[in-house]
Amino acid sequence: MAHVDTVALVGIRAVPVEVQVAISAGLPAFAVVGLGDKAVTEARERVRAALGRLGLTLPPKRILVNLAPAGLVKEGSHYDLPIALALMLGIGALPAGALDGHLALGELSLDGALAPVAGVLPAAVMAAETGRRIICPAANADEAAWAGDRHAVVAAADLLGLLGHLSGRSTLPVPAEPRLDDDPPAPDLADIRGQPLARRALEVVAAGRHNLLMIGPPGAGKSMLARRLPGLLPPLSPPESLDLCLIESVAGRGAIRPRIRRPFRDPHHSASAAALVGGGNRARPGEISLAHGGVLFLDELPEFQRATLEALRQPIEQGEAVVSRAALHVSYPAQVQVIAAMNPCRCGHVADPALACPRAPRCAVDYQTRLSGPLLDRFDMTIELAPTPPAAILTQGPGEASAPVRDRVMAARARANARNHALVATPEMPAHLRRPLCNAELDGVALDRAAVLEPDARALMLTAADRLRLSARGMTRVLRVALTIADLAGRDTIGRAQLGEALAYRRPPRLAAGMRVPPSDGGGNRPRLPHHHQ
Repeated sequence: MAHVDTVALVGIRAVPVEVQVAISAGLPAFAVVGLGDKAVTEARERVRAALGRLGLTLPPKRILVNLAPAGLVKEGSHYDLPIALALMLGIGALPAGALDGHLALGELSLDGALAPVAGVLPAAVMAAETGRRIICPAANADEAAWAGDRHAVVAAADLLGLLGHLSGRSTLPVPAEPRLDDDPPAPDLADIRGQPLARRALEVVAAGRHNLLMIGPPGAGKSMLARRLPGLLPPLSPPESLDLCLIESVAGRGAIRPRIRRPFRDPHHSASAAALVGGGNRARPGEISLAHGGVLFLDELPEFQRATLEALRQPIEQGEAVVSRAALHVSYPAQVQVIAAMNPCRCGHVADPALACPRAPRCAVDYQTRLSGPLLDRFDMTIELAPTPPAAILTQGPGEASAPVRDRVMAARARANARNHALVATPEMPAHLRRPLCNAELDGVALDRAAVLEPDARALMLTAADRLRLSARGMTRVLRVALTIADLAGRDTIGRAQLGEALAYRRPPRLAAGMRVPPSDGGGNRPRLPHHHQ
């Protein structure tokens, strides 16, 4: 008998698995047991072919491979390498004890080459925590080296090189030091002409990690604004960067390396619920988890399938995407900012009689009713945009650049993070390892203590809650936005001006038949609320 340690992936967590091999007398057979999927059961043919390329022939006996614990579902092709190594131990091709203190995973080609696999980073993290070395394909060397000591990583391009290293006849090179991402700079906010309300809303969104819905006709700049949000956000903290890389590793995103830039994901509106939330045959993370710590941009929001959008409600609210199956229950982090954009109607020009379709304004009502009220209630802020007039585009210079806006955002976030961590009980850990706690995450008693309303602001809140028919969730989101606006202003309390601006960002009533959208103010913005609400 022989055994080799490997892992199974449950979400972004690696669970230890032991590959046990028993070679006994009997009719020649090669069986793999232990609740493996199709890729695991097919491993015996890949292993047999790869060993044959090394000149190793399996004995004509009964070979039984067990993946323990037997009750845990095993998925993926990364069991190829540990099965091959256990067999090599069993037939004496490797010296006894050569794999003690090692953990192995990798896919075998028929010629013995090692192909990259998903989940190396979670496995490397577990190996570092348990004091073991990790054996992986050379293509995953950078990913494994980031989890701990790169000298504890054995990365081989093929089975022959690994056999020589483990036998002591040769030595594999130590992986290089991991490097940070070298993504190009994010688009700059200076490219936006006009749109003062939208620029201000984007700054508030960035400072508090709020969700934003933009409504406007084609060409108003909704997508252009959304793509400039990552340039206003602070870099990822170490815990956020590790979580994101773990998610990308499990998803099989290719080369994984430390990141400081927050992700920006913009799935097409034809994406399924499994693609957005997570799922599939192997319960892989979806777009909302791949955007963890960053921005999930949903363009043409009403064009998504209704069931797909409704599936996003719980992950948006809880910051976690849960995938449940009969034999599997996994969760993936999903702390994201959801930025959505939509046209006011199908033709997009309900406010312009010269361009509107014959069904206007009824088409706006039909189009907007594709979105449920509970989904729209998840958006902290809603703004309406109109295209900037051509004359303004030609005469106005570049707007304020991203750098000074990012400085204000980071100052507001630092102020909020210090206050919020003092209000919310968190495990004791070094300050540089704490996950930032933004205003969008405050709730209950912590929000009551942080969002201190001045007397005139409290009176305005009571009036607005009645006239705008705010739900309890709606009032909570208004207070969070108002708290962010106060942080940007350097205030300890929320005044009437800060609360009034937050109320102005609330979702307007749906367009009804015969209603007209207010005209533009010349800068590409329309009034958000009737005058008595503002």
